[in-house]
Amino acid sequence: MTLSSPYTLALFDPLRPWLNKLPPNPDAQALAALAEASPVYTAQGQPVRFVPPQEDGLGYEHRIRAKGEVETQPDNWHDFFNALVWFAFPQAKSAVSASHAEAMAAIAGNGEVDVKVRGKVRDALTHFDECGIVVLSDQAELLDLMRNFAWKPLFVERRTEVMQHLRFIIFGHATYESLLKPFRGLTAKAILYEVDANWLQLPLAQQIVTVDARLAADLSSGRYTRPRDFQPLPLLGIPGVTAESEDPAYYDDTWQFRPGRRQPA
Repeated sequence: MTLSSPYTLALFDPLRPWLNKLPPNPDAQALAALAEASPVYTAQGQPVRFVPPQEDGLGYEHRIRAKGEVETQPDNWHDFFNALVWFAFPQAKSAVSASHAEAMAAIAGNGEVDVKVRGKVRDALTHFDECGIVVLSDQAELLDLMRNFAWKPLFVERRTEVMQHLRFIIFGHATYESLLKPFRGLTAKAILYEVDANWLQLPLAQQIVTVDARLAADLSSGRYTRPRDFQPLPLLGIPGVTAESEDPAYYDDTWQFRPGRRQPA
């Protein structure tokens, strides 16, 4: 892995229990063995299995719903991280997959699923599945600054508070892949949650369990119907991810830290 800082490495911590059980590079056979040893389940109660891409026309999401099979390309970082997110966030991943299947359900007498149907709901689910991050804080003001795209007040003026009172938990497997070689403009799609101070003191493993359950309920609720329902978050602005962010002028880069859509007062 090519990582730019110790904090970038820490962003992989939600996957750490599973990374520690696998070879340092994508290995489809090792993933399959791990799924046997540490099973996770779909919303239909089927054990998840990671299988090579199939040519039977069943469709990616429909295959998960029908068989619990997640098509996984061998030796592929993107699919490797997708599998690891299944281990770390099984309830939320299952909720995403089930919501895709429901959105694809054709209004027809035979009840078949049209795998080609997308629409804004599926686009929203895909955005979060690929690039999602959960930001949690016991300080509502910090979350409001993020909602209002006030990057310099948040990451410069309130930098110490951000490091003490915000937690960033990555969900999107494409984001994990991108963090192997972070680049200017790397942006995640965030869901923001207010928590109490005691939650921030929980061990990470307990935090992950609560985030998984909360995400599963949230993503199944029908609340997110458009990609723009998620909060954009430029990941290289998080304190510590890149050394350049120690200079306040770094946040003057409005191409990366865009003013965005402001919330009404």
